[in-house]
Amino acid sequence: MKLEVLVSAVEKEAAELIPKMNICTDAVLVNQCDRYAYDVVTAGEGKVKCFSMPERGVGLSRNTALLHASGDVVLFSDEDIVLAADYEAQIAKAYQKLPDADLILFNVQVAPARRTYWNEEIRRVTYRNYGRYPAYSISAKLGALRRANAHYSLLFGGGAKYSNGEDSLFLRDCLRAGLRIYAHTACIGEEQERESTWFSGYHEKFFRDRGVLYHHLYGKLAIPLSLRFLLSHRKTMCREITVGKAFHIMCMGVREACGR
Repeated sequence: MKLEVLVSAVEKEAAELIPKMNICTDAVLVNQCDRYAYDVVTAGEGKVKCFSMPERGVGLSRNTALLHASGDVVLFSDEDIVLAADYEAQIAKAYQKLPDADLILFNVQVAPARRTYWNEEIRRVTYRNYGRYPAYSISAKLGALRRANAHYSLLFGGGAKYSNGEDSLFLRDCLRAGLRIYAHTACIGEEQERESTWFSGYHEKFFRDRGVLYHHLYGKLAIPLSLRFLLSHRKTMCREITVGKAFHIMCMGVREACGR
C-alpha cells in the first residue's frame, strides 16, 4: 500500500514544514502564497510534490492536492499537524484489518477545548455521526474517491466565503456515493495549537454561516436542526448573542442559501 499525505498550508516553506510535520512518506504539499511554483523534495524514503499558488481557499487547496495525488491511500493533513513516527504503519494496519473500508477516520490529539471527537472503538460512520470529524482525521482509498467524484466544497472553510463545514460536506458526499467509512482508534498525530484561520468568535457571521451550512447539509431539516444546535450549545455560544437572536440569524443564513 502506497500512502500519500495531502497537506494544505499557507505561506510556508517546504524545507521547514516537511520535517516539522514529520512527513516521511510520499506527499503533495499545496502552499497558498504569493507566487506560482513547483518543486519536488525528499522526505525520508518518500518524495513530496510541492505546489505554490496565490489562490486562496482550503477547499481549493485540498482539491488541488487530490488532483495531483497518486497513492493507493491518501491522508489529508494541515500545516499544524505533527504526524506520529509510525503513522504509515498504523494506517496500513487499519486498512488490512478493514479491507472493505473506503475511508478510515483516525484519532489526532488536539487541545481539549478544540476536541470534537475521539474514537473509542472501531465502528462504521453513518449519517448519524459523520459531522464531527475534521479533515486531518480523514484517510481514503484514492481510487474510491475518484470513482465517487468526491471533492471539497469551494464555498466553505478558511479562505472561502463561509467559515467552515467543508469537512462535513465532504464526508456527507462520500456517504451519498455509497462509500464505506469507518472510525478507527489509532492515533496518528497531534495538532500544534495556533490561532484559528476561520474562528474569531460567536458573532453574527458565525451564526449566519452556520445557517448556510445547515441548508447544504440538511435541506428541509435545516431550521429545526439549527434550533437544536443552539439549544445544545447555548452555554458556550450564546453568551453575547441570545439564543433567539442567534436562531433568527441562522434562519437568515438558511434563506440566503435558498436564494430567498
